[in-house]
Amino acid sequence: MAKRRAEAKDGIEAGRITKDERPLKPGYEVKVGDVLVIHYRTRFLTVRVAMVPERILPSLKPAEMYEIVDERKDDARDWL
Repeated sequence: MAKRRAEAKDGIEAGRITKDERPLKPGYEVKVGDVLVIHYRTRFLTVRVAMVPERILPSLKPAEMYEIVDERKDDARDWL
C-alpha cells in the first residue's frame, strides 16, 4: 500500500490500481469490501478493503484496513 497520498495518486493516475480489471480514477471513493489489485514494480497485490476510517488516527494500524487476498510475481518483468 502507499505510504503517502501523493504516491497513491501517482499509482492511480498511472493505471496501476484496478478494480474489476478497470483502472481507478483519482476521485474514486474506496468502500468496504472493494477488491483492488495494485501493480508494484515486480508484483501484483490483491487486497480486500476491510475498513475505511473517516479520520486517520495514530492508534489505527494500516494492516487493519485491508486483507491480502493474493500476491503474485509480475512474470513480464523477469527479463529485467
